[in-house]
Amino acid sequence: MSKTIDVEGWPPRGGGKGKGKPKGPLGPGSRPPLLILVAGVVAGAMVLLGVVMGLTGNLGVRVISPEEVAVVINYITGKEAMVTTPGYQFYIPFIEEVYTFDRRTQNFVMEGTRYVNWNHVPLLTVRASDGSNFRIDDLQIQYELIPGDARTVLHDSGSGDGFKQEWVKGYARSILRDEFGRYSAVEVADPTIYKQAPEQAKTRMNELLQPHGIRVVLIKTPNPTFDEQYEDAIESRKEADQEVERLKEYFQQLEQERSRRLAGVLREKSVEMEALKGEMEKVRLNAERERIEVTKGADAFAIQRVAEGEARRAERLAEAQGLEEKYRKEAEGIAARAQALEQRGEVVVREAIIQKLASIQFTLIPYNRDSAPKRLEHIDARGPDSHLVDEASIGGNQ
Repeated sequence: MSKTIDVEGWPPRGGGKGKGKPKGPLGPGSRPPLLILVAGVVAGAMVLLGVVMGLTGNLGVRVISPEEVAVVINYITGKEAMVTTPGYQFYIPFIEEVYTFDRRTQNFVMEGTRYVNWNHVPLLTVRASDGSNFRIDDLQIQYELIPGDARTVLHDSGSGDGFKQEWVKGYARSILRDEFGRYSAVEVADPTIYKQAPEQAKTRMNELLQPHGIRVVLIKTPNPTFDEQYEDAIESRKEADQEVERLKEYFQQLEQERSRRLAGVLREKSVEMEALKGEMEKVRLNAERERIEVTKGADAFAIQRVAEGEARRAERLAEAQGLEEKYRKEAEGIAARAQALEQRGEVVVREAIIQKLASIQFTLIPYNRDSAPKRLEHIDARGPDSHLVDEASIGGNQ
């Protein structure tokens, strides 16, 4: 059940009449309790503190954008913390402080004849090694804060944009003059040599700026500008160099054309050579095949002739051996007969004659010329070879 308390000076709740006297401990003329007074004082102090914090920007929270890096310093402990990720960063007002730095790439320009700001200074003039002067319009140096070295930047350059004001401006002109001044005007006009100076200058500037938390990203240098007469001389030299380059290119084209034609001729002759080699190989294979066939035929003929010779030799040898045996036996028979003749003498001769006569056929024809013939005449009927037998010889043989 709710209870309504009327405070003095306030209209009675419910708008009812006859209830003018409030009920409760606070009556007419009474004071608020001490606790309420203390609470009011604290609330007032907090409101006042909030107003002061709002006016000074120390509300205990800081938004770190993606283009910023921050350093949080605790004044009591002396601790310094790096914040490299974007988002809300909370801190204790009047005890801690958040310092933010621009992490974007800065562009330092050397252009014109007057000083505009710390990132825009007059153009660069250089004395070349041969004593001539030239200038470089619109030279640009791109640099940035090293995020991991933000505490170094805070100590060396202070907060905010302090690192943009003096460091690059203090080193750029002297180093660039030194590096470009190493070359003569003719060398500076040559882009291949001219582009070496910015790289050397970038290296030297980084050696000096990195200890302060700053680094040079790029040095963009346009072509140098000389006096008008010198410009004309340089232009004439460029035209001559271009003509030389054109002639070199034309010479290279001729060399390439020569190489191309030579390669074509070599390729054509190589094809012909391969064709000739193939034809020669074909002829060689045919000759080799014929040689093998002739060799095989000669070997077969030689084997046949050798075999025939061996057979003929064996036949002749056997025949010779047979004849040898035959004539040896005949010789032995002759020798035996000779020995027998030697032993028996005339008897053997007569026996031989008898044997000879025994093989002769005689044809006897009666002959009546003489009734008492003293001689017999034998006429061989077989031919003209007639044999006459002498009677005396017949009688002598008896």
